Amino acid sequence: MDKHAAATVTPGTVDVEAIIARHVARRALWVAPILITLFGLLRGVDGAVASAIGVAVVVGNFLLSGWMLSIAAKISLALYHAAALFGFFLRLILITVSLLVLGSLTELDRMALGLSVVAAYLVLLSLEAVAVARGKERELDWT
Repeated sequence: MDKHAAATVTPGTVDVEAIIARHVARRALWVAPILITLFGLLRGVDGAVASAIGVAVVVGNFLLSGWMLSIAAKISLALYHAAALFGFFLRLILITVSLLVLGSLTELDRMALGLSVVAAYLVLLSLEAVAVARGKERELDWT
């Protein structure tokens, strides 16, 4: 976003949450191969497949979060707060249910699936937090 465009953008017109979610998904393109390779070496092909599915679940979770918060922010501040709080618990429940269903219906490596979900979630969240704190996310410069 150039300086002129940043100066004309007003709060509420930029889907900040959706932008952040897309950044996280983009960073997953770097994190996923590392996790897939790591679990492939440690647990074999089954571990690599489970790790790929785990990273996909996490990326889907972040994209769902960005979409929910962006929609809620356009409606009202109270709904945004509710979406942030209850949406977090809802998404944790969705992750847990998806892991339990995948683990019970398929022969995925449960250890690799669970560990890759936790690792991907923490690494992607940390990378985004560091990027935002360092001011590297220029699309978010609307204030």
